Amino acid sequence: MIIVMKPHAAENSIKAIADYIQNSGLHAHLSRGTEVTIIGVVGDKSRLSTENLISFKDVDRIVPVTEPYKLANKKFHPEPSRVRVGNTVIGPDTLTVMAGPCAVEGEEQLLGVARAVKAAGATILRGGAYKPRTSPYSFQGLEEEGLKYMQLAGKETGLATVCEVVSHESLEAAVKYVDMIQIGARNMQNFFLLKEAGRSGVPVLLKRGLSATIEEWLNAAEYIISEGNPNVVLCERGIRTFETATRNTLDISAVPVLKERTHLPVIVDPSHASGSYKYVIPLAKAAVACGADGLMVEVHNDPAHALSDGPQSLTFEKFDSMMGQLSPFAKLESRSFPQGEKTE
Repeated sequence: MIIVMKPHAAENSIKAIADYIQNSGLHAHLSRGTEVTIIGVVGDKSRLSTENLISFKDVDRIVPVTEPYKLANKKFHPEPSRVRVGNTVIGPDTLTVMAGPCAVEGEEQLLGVARAVKAAGATILRGGAYKPRTSPYSFQGLEEEGLKYMQLAGKETGLATVCEVVSHESLEAAVKYVDMIQIGARNMQNFFLLKEAGRSGVPVLLKRGLSATIEEWLNAAEYIISEGNPNVVLCERGIRTFETATRNTLDISAVPVLKERTHLPVIVDPSHASGSYKYVIPLAKAAVACGADGLMVEVHNDPAHALSDGPQSLTFEKFDSMMGQLSPFAKLESRSFPQGEKTE
């Protein structure tokens, strides 16, 4: 449930209710607006008396919350959240672009990509050091060596960095080198990993599972937030359907649905959704027009010889062109690129 306070409710009234909730063995989550404060109740609400709550001074009304996710729920936190990753803030006013190779292949390769994507307007470098691949014989990543290259590229270019983690060991290593950790589609419901990501305190990019519903996805985010880490960004990367023309099916409708249900930022990965560089730019435009807070795009210096996901990677030239083409779409949504617009 949520307790909506009257406009400009006294601080001692808010504290009295929060103390009552805590003393009842539940958690009080405060969301302060310009005029109205909302108190979310997390836990077994049967322990509370609604009649007692409504009798507290400055209480306006009590609203039940039927969704199983609470902390990720927009009812608990009406204002959209902003998540800081390095010097970049992902949120409602900007269009944040994460770009880089699917897999880190070496120091010079990564530095070259980092310089190129920064020049085009990206503010976060993505790169895979741990690669959970469908085939056990495919390239599995450079692991901690790759993380060191990510840190080096971030320091040289000023870009924030994000890398996927796949286990407790990889998470422990990654938090020493990168600014944001990614929980991939295959681990979206790895609840032990989600809890560890929450306890890490590092911003988390949570990708949607291969066949996950939006509610399952938001419950996964709840695991992270409930461990004390509110800095979660959701990433729609396509879901598995009967269609085989693309690698996955981009659920573009997930963006407005999420905007209605959660305060968390939402970005879109058109590279994994399509599996082909030919479709990345039009899907990126659709995502921005639909209200996404950002994009994650795979960029490689030589896609034809990439060790992972070359067919869906953009060349430097195509990425630069995409950034220019996105400018009018960003303007329509009243967004700006964090480091200024890229124009053709």
